[in-house]
This record gives sequence, structure tokens and C-alpha cells, in this order.
Amino acid sequence: MASLAPRLLRSAAAALVPLSGSWTRLRGAGSPRPGASLFESTCGVSERWVDGRRWWFHQAVRHGSTAVTLDTDGSFARFSVGGDAGTKQKAGRGQPPARAQKKKKMSRKAKVNQLKWYRLKAKKKMKSPNPEVRIRYKLEKAKRKEEWLIEKLRKYEVPRSPEPVHDPEILTEEEKFYLKRTGEKKKNYVPVGRRGVFGGVVLNMHLHWKKHETVKVVCKPCRPGQVYEYAEELTRLSKGTVIDIKPNNTIIFYRGKNYVQPTVMSPPDTLSKQKALEKYRYEQSLEHTSQFIEKLEKELEDYQKHVALFKNRGETSEKISSEDTIVDDLTTSLDTE
Repeated sequence: MASLAPRLLRSAAAALVPLSGSWTRLRGAGSPRPGASLFESTCGVSERWVDGRRWWFHQAVRHGSTAVTLDTDGSFARFSVGGDAGTKQKAGRGQPPARAQKKKKMSRKAKVNQLKWYRLKAKKKMKSPNPEVRIRYKLEKAKRKEEWLIEKLRKYEVPRSPEPVHDPEILTEEEKFYLKRTGEKKKNYVPVGRRGVFGGVVLNMHLHWKKHETVKVVCKPCRPGQVYEYAEELTRLSKGTVIDIKPNNTIIFYRGKNYVQPTVMSPPDTLSKQKALEKYRYEQSLEHTSQFIEKLEKELEDYQKHVALFKNRGETSEKISSEDTIVDDLTTSLDTE
């Protein structure tokens, strides 16, 4: 055992030779300082004398719940707090840096060149002498726009909150006739424009019902049959009763006998004024795009029919010309005989 100690010291000294002289040889040959023991006890570094020189070795020193160690592997000396710090550093040395793993970003010039290439490709298709190529390019572009508009409209879908079942009041024919006449005579009305039914429409209805029993809802512009959809939606949101629907897209609503004004007059499951306008614009664009797609599909179908008809005519004309040549050959042969 006594013979193994010098060998271990020499191997440790050989391992410490590649390190910088400022750290490996903190002190030259000579007597140790009076404060060396204090340094050894606090920092966890022990000194050994090998070949007449003083060398410093690291050891783990635990202060409370943390351990401070000195790592001398490699060409640098590092302090680490805790037992897992050294293992983390060793595990991360062989891995490539995080920057190398990230995808390289495209430069501005590369993006511009890519856009130029796409535009040139689209320009060639638009100016192609073949009509089918032009129609197919327009059709693909319109279908991509249609998918994009559908995705946009999904953001404006408001989930309906579960509400208590509304029990409409039963009105006699005389009451309905009286409310219909009074609603027609009064001038108070609520407009439903291109935004459709949103929170502001229901709010205005409740504000009119403060002083009037009935209110007229004028729907302009309105597609054929859309007024009935508006009447059903407003009945659900306002808890009113539909008295009559006029041919000029006007609905007369009755507030009810036991009407109580709600604390929140604008329902939470409706769109705001700005979002309702955005939704209308996307719906209008989707309608025009779908009509344009139908038109292009019809054009493509007509062109394919025309090409097939022209091809059949060419084949029949070739058959007729070949038959005529055969008949001419036979007549010439008979004449010569």
C-alpha cells in the first residue's frame, strides 16, 4: 500500500501537466503559507508535494446541502456546485450546439427570387396558347381562395350557450290583430342590414320595448327566404313573439305580457358590430368565388366537348378521304383496262 501512493501521485501530477501554469502551479517550491489549510478546508482543494513541487487537487466539499467540486478534465478548470453539474457538462460536450440544429433562415434575396419564380410560372400559364391550361390555372387559384375563405369564416362561429327553453305566450286572434295594427301604425323600427343579426340588433329591440309593446324589424338587403331565418334567430335571442312577417321583409315583434328587461340586453353568444361586418365580407367573397368556380368548370367542360367533337370530325373526314382515294384508284384501273 505504501508503494502505491507515490504512483498515484505521479499519475495525478502527469494529468495536471497540460493545464495552464497559473492554475496547476499556484505556488512554487517552498514552505506552505500559513493560510493554506484555511483555503483547503473552504474551497475543497488539497495540496500535495510531487517531485519537490506543490500541486493542487480537487475534492468535493459539502456545505450544508450543496457540494462544490473542481473539474480539471480537458484544458480548462471549472468549479461546479452540486453533483449533477459536472455530469451535465460532460454529457453536453459531445453534442453539437443548439444553433447548428436550427433550420437555416432564408435570406431576403432568396425570398424575392422565389416569388419572382412563382410569378413567372403563373404568367406563363396565363399567357399559354392552350385554353385548357389557362382555365385550369384559374380554377386551381379560385379553389385555393375558397378553402382560405372557409377557414376564415370558421373563426366567426360563436358556440351557442345552453339556454332555458322559452315558453311563448299564447295569444288569441283578436290580440294578434290588435298588435298587428298597432305595430303597423307606429314608426319605431330596428334595421337589419348587411351585417345580419348581431348583438346590437337585439340591444335596440330591448331599448324600443321600454316604451312600446311592439317593434318593427326591417331587413334590407335580404335574400329570398332569409327573412324567416332572421325571425327565428331574433326570437331565440330576444325571447319575443313574431306577430307578422310582411312581403317587404318586415317583421313585427311583440315583447310579451310579462316582459322584464334583462340586465344584459346584448346576448353574449353574438358577434360585435365590427366582427359581423368582417364576416359579411368573407361570406360575400365566398359566394362570388363559388359562382366563379361553377363558371370555370362549365367552360372547361364545354372546351373538352369541343375538342372531342373536333377530333371525331377529323377522324371521319380522314375516313371519307381514304375511301375517295380507293374509289378513284378503282375507276382509273377500270378505265385503263
